[in-house]
Amino acid sequence: MGAAQVHPSAVVDPGATLGDDVRIGAFTLIGPDVEIGAGTIVGPHSSIHGPTRIGRENHIHGHAAIGGEPQDKKFAGERAELVIGDRNTIREFVTINRGTGDGGGITRVGDDNWFLAYTHVAHDCVVGNRCVFSNNATLAGHVTVGDHVILSGFVGIHQFCRIGAHAFIGMGAFVNGDVPPFVMVAQDGYGRPRGINAEGLKRRGFDSARTSAIKRAYRALYVSGDSLADARVRLEEMAQGSEDVRAFLDFIEAGDRPLLR
Repeated sequence: MGAAQVHPSAVVDPGATLGDDVRIGAFTLIGPDVEIGAGTIVGPHSSIHGPTRIGRENHIHGHAAIGGEPQDKKFAGERAELVIGDRNTIREFVTINRGTGDGGGITRVGDDNWFLAYTHVAHDCVVGNRCVFSNNATLAGHVTVGDHVILSGFVGIHQFCRIGAHAFIGMGAFVNGDVPPFVMVAQDGYGRPRGINAEGLKRRGFDSARTSAIKRAYRALYVSGDSLADARVRLEEMAQGSEDVRAFLDFIEAGDRPLLR
């Protein structure tokens, strides 16, 4: 174990405490009343404000904002804390706020969690261990998240909700009630095809013949009512005279996931 390594352009307040082998990246700000445990890495252009306690061997990537004041109009500057455990991965532009005086005074994050880019943990939240927050997942204030929870991309959790251990929240779902342990939640309204991007094709120089062929292929796949197998047969016939339809069909044939239909 060695001394902390601080980039010359970083600003570390004298009231901050850095453990052994902590690394602070360029142009990062570490404020007073911040403790960072041994082996933690803080990337460039990040900010960490106190009172905040961060454990060992975390990796905070660039542009993260950790320990900022709560986004709560009732907050009046009272002492409120953030406590983060060990071995968490916090990616770019993640925001994790401190607590509020009337909300328990503390935001807590456990161990071994993954917070992907642009995720947000609001004031007075409690996050367990070994969770995954995919890009843009957001917790409002006072949310409790159990262990091993997965929040998919663009998930939003309403304030004061509880998410039980081992729950899975599907992409884009907005949750406004408690989710029991082990339960999977998914929104009803996934995106559906709504025609071809005709205006975009026009702007890129597709002439009327090419666009018409693509429209016929779209109708065969999405409007005709044929099964996917029958639609593929029709597309194979159309592809004989159109490279665009051939590209359309090749894309379908190469897929591993179910076709959005």
